[in-house]
Amino acid sequence: MADSTPLLSELNLSDSEPPVLHKHLPSLDSTIERCIGDFGWAQFLQATLVSFSWFFDAQQTFITVFTDAEPTWHCTQLTDRHSSCNSASNICQLPQNLWAWDRPKYTSTVSEWALECSSSLVTGLPASAFFMGCLIGGLALATLADTSLGRKNMLFLSCLMMSLSTFLTAFSTNIWIYSALRLITGFGRATIGTSALVLSTELVGRRWRGQVGVIGFFCFTLGFLSLPAIAYSQRAHSWRSLYIWTSIPTLLYSITVHFLVRESPRWLFVRGRKEDAIATLKCIAPIDSATTKTPFTSSFISSLSFEQETWNVDLYSAISVLVERRWAFRRLSTVMAIGFGTGMVYYGMPLALGSLNFNLYLSVTFNALSELPASIIAFFFIDQMNRKTSLLVFTSLCGICSIMSVLKGMNPIWTRLQIGFELVSFFSACSAFNVLLIYMIELFPTCVRNSALSMVRQAVVLGGVFSPMLAAAGRANGGFLSFGVFGVVVGVSGLFAFCLPETRGRGICDTMDEQQYKETAACNAVGRV
Repeated sequence: MADSTPLLSELNLSDSEPPVLHKHLPSLDSTIERCIGDFGWAQFLQATLVSFSWFFDAQQTFITVFTDAEPTWHCTQLTDRHSSCNSASNICQLPQNLWAWDRPKYTSTVSEWALECSSSLVTGLPASAFFMGCLIGGLALATLADTSLGRKNMLFLSCLMMSLSTFLTAFSTNIWIYSALRLITGFGRATIGTSALVLSTELVGRRWRGQVGVIGFFCFTLGFLSLPAIAYSQRAHSWRSLYIWTSIPTLLYSITVHFLVRESPRWLFVRGRKEDAIATLKCIAPIDSATTKTPFTSSFISSLSFEQETWNVDLYSAISVLVERRWAFRRLSTVMAIGFGTGMVYYGMPLALGSLNFNLYLSVTFNALSELPASIIAFFFIDQMNRKTSLLVFTSLCGICSIMSVLKGMNPIWTRLQIGFELVSFFSACSAFNVLLIYMIELFPTCVRNSALSMVRQAVVLGGVFSPMLAAAGRANGGFLSFGVFGVVVGVSGLFAFCLPETRGRGICDTMDEQQYKETAACNAVGRV
């Protein structure tokens, strides 16, 4: 394998951190920043274009909130005293001629395929299949962005697969084909978030990584917010139109990514593709050469030195090395536990909104809007926020407010405040999710960062797999098995943050050996105290 570990060196660590291994070599961070500057317009445009994939990711994640919603109905006959029909009646116990849907059958999968009396496992199958596809896709594709494909190609293929399967979903003829296509959509969507986040943050200098990472969160919020607007405009049309209107822009975006987005220079350096990395740096470097400190000359290119990594990268070695090294396995298992609880709330609450006595379009809109302050807080204050403390605060607040939503029947005031508690809980889950993703970038070195982030996202998705079932069960018992379970799980999982080190303001490593050196030196320093 070609040289895969770049330039171990000046990592800008604090005085308490272990010294670097080769002081005569410049760090990869400093080399890239000397070539393209800390942050420029070209980098901003590339990072924004990459981050916009989150917009389409959000649409497919929450689209079933509208396409699979149970429509409202009305009684058609009120004079039969032996078969009285009212709004509290169970339509499954009423003759078909006594009631009718308020809108045409084709506006929802439930009404078109007569699923109103089916079990919650059947009606929730498409949403569960989507998250199961995300889980399978994440496990199958987790290391490709770190190894053979790279960040850009992985992002392109994921968006392309998601767009095509979404388009085909519009032609489903029954619930089983529909669920199968949703599973394929989830499989394709699985690596979009991780590839976009890692690629966008690796295109800029270290000082701006936190802010650039949050751009993706803004795009996800906008995509989420676009759904109720599109759904409301198409409320009188078939549910199939929602899939068509969301698939075509995604396909066009995939083509744009293929032709306009550049590969991560950091990944190219790690893979030993030095010439390709230099070409990328030239492309995104500022036009004003005065802003950079390094000319792109042949002597400069030949002077770049690399430290050979001590483990060979194949398709799944990135995951295996994370499990084999004790410090990496401890970090990975801890953040996966936090991710599971956060994902259950993050994906589950929008699906459970149907159990609230509130307009579905407005409640989804309010939930989408609650992501905006979460993203704004992360964007402007990520540099001042301690990662560990932030996770503890947000997960605790999320759990408390989610449980408070269950208490709506004990006092009249809770009924009025229920939607407020739900929004605060969802806002806290969004904030915890944002901090967790930024935290992940700083916890693992470049050679396994995308794989580690993918594994954590799979833990988040695993929590989402259980969400449709809990949301369906919660409709029958006032939300206890949805909001109640959400609160307990996220509150307990957040406590695992005590096991993680604080990473705010610290440099990131490029190789497992470099990270291992830091961990060993840190342990030795603690032992001497």
